[in-house]
Amino acid sequence: MKRIKNHPLIIGTAILTITGFLSRIIGFFYRIYLSRAFGEEGMGIYQLVNPVLSLSFSLTAAGYQTAISKFVAERSALEKHPSLRPLLAGFSISLPLSLLCGFVVLRFADFIATDLLMEERTASMLRILAFSIPLSAVHSCINGYFYGCKKTGVPAATQLIEQITRVACVYALCTYAFGEGKKPSINVAVYGLTAGELVSMFVSILAAYACYAANLRTVSPKQILPQRSRSLGPVYASILGMALPLTANRIVLNVLQSIESVSIPARLRLYGYDNTTALSVYGVLTGMAMPFIFFPNALTNSVSVLLLPMISESCALGDMDAVKKASLRTIKYCFLLGMTCMGIFFLFGGWAGTVIFNSPLAGYFIRTLGFLCPFLYLDTTLSSILQGLGMAGHIFVMNLICLSLRLAFVFFAIPRFGISGYLWGILLSQIILGILYLLCLRRFLNKTAALHTAPKK
Repeated sequence: MKRIKNHPLIIGTAILTITGFLSRIIGFFYRIYLSRAFGEEGMGIYQLVNPVLSLSFSLTAAGYQTAISKFVAERSALEKHPSLRPLLAGFSISLPLSLLCGFVVLRFADFIATDLLMEERTASMLRILAFSIPLSAVHSCINGYFYGCKKTGVPAATQLIEQITRVACVYALCTYAFGEGKKPSINVAVYGLTAGELVSMFVSILAAYACYAANLRTVSPKQILPQRSRSLGPVYASILGMALPLTANRIVLNVLQSIESVSIPARLRLYGYDNTTALSVYGVLTGMAMPFIFFPNALTNSVSVLLLPMISESCALGDMDAVKKASLRTIKYCFLLGMTCMGIFFLFGGWAGTVIFNSPLAGYFIRTLGFLCPFLYLDTTLSSILQGLGMAGHIFVMNLICLSLRLAFVFFAIPRFGISGYLWGILLSQIILGILYLLCLRRFLNKTAALHTAPKK
């Protein structure tokens, strides 16, 4: 029991998993409130800005958060204290990018709304959203620092604070509007999103300052902060070397998902569905079945966040036995989780679709997508392990191959086999991705084992 209490992966995973489930529960009821306050049309308009938000986060923050986490863990292991250099380097890249991205969204909001999103009513929402982009970048970089230090309490707390602030802000503004006899605009939801990012950013900055002040009591400032004699140049090179492939990976993912969103209903019409049926089938698949399948992924996501700095630290210390043991243990438990969930979804998927969603089609999708679980949950953690080993470029290539395969099924299988062709494509791409990840990890471990056992000349 004492060993479990002192194990950072177990404790950190528990913290992040509990926080993830709480946030999802809050978000579930928040969605219900939004749908009742703004109606289906308002919700539809609100959903249109999500691709802009996802793409801006991918461009400005996601890759840098992961890179900061990895290199903070590595330098903490080598220098025996948390280093601020990866945070400062990543932050100095991410913040200017986020300010530029926010300016572009603000300046060209009308063009994005009318010509790209094809809904001019999203223009005012985009102008509000533009201010949240730099806030999110600051928050994400600091979270990466704390993940690298294995201090998951701060990111977990800011995640909950962000969600609670968002809901409280929207509820207060809606209550005020209803009290004045007015119907609130859907823009209120974006105000809430921006307010949540603002508060969580301030909390994360205060936490980072408190952590730095605490480190000063035990370590000299010259050891923590970068010096001229210890240039940031190599740190910048390391951060960019990892962040750029990750950023490209996420952008490709977002672009391909956007193409899927547009193409699947169109290909279903070629199969023989009318427009209403095609959109309905796609809506049941992506809006009901897939979120149900991804719900247990909160656990594997938590494991993945903490695996990266742990693998990076062990790799930096040359402890490849620890890397191998952590990898094998993670693969085993994630595969067992996936098999268990697959059985549950197969046995009870039909009931869940009919009772929870009032849709037999959703039940069919849940049962079919349940076969994804062993590979879906495994791929999530394997990706994190490979990132911790510095193989971001390999991950990008493998994801590009599998996403291209999935898109090929959208264009060529759906017109002939219907939505079943798309489900086959998802399953096949996840299986191939898992195999590629495992082969890549095996090759790396075998290579390092050979280097360590080779006789010295």
